Amino acid sequence: MYYVYLLRSLSDSTQRYVGFTTRAPEVRLAEHNAGHSIHTNKFKPWKIIGHFAFDQQCKAENFERYLKHGSGHAFANRHFGKSTLRSFSEAGPPPPLPQPETSGLPTH
Repeated sequence: MYYVYLLRSLSDSTQRYVGFTTRAPEVRLAEHNAGHSIHTNKFKPWKIIGHFAFDQQCKAENFERYLKHGSGHAFANRHFGKSTLRSFSEAGPPPPLPQPETSGLPTH
């Protein structure tokens, strides 16, 4: 399998890293947190906020490239924004869903 993974720094929540590996993402996370990558060493420790498995290397590499550029940044921000790190205990329960407005609608 080929994996694309997203990390968020626990020391600076504005820092995110996208990587590619053929090993389990948790193995790469341990390496990042041990300081084995010059690209992530400054903002360790890291937490996995998402990973994707592919059966073809070219698809994984293309997805990694997508996440590192242009609209892929927007995709990652939308689906893996800062709120993914906050637990309910830190943030409180999620806000209630808005109720549809019923005024002016016929009732049956």
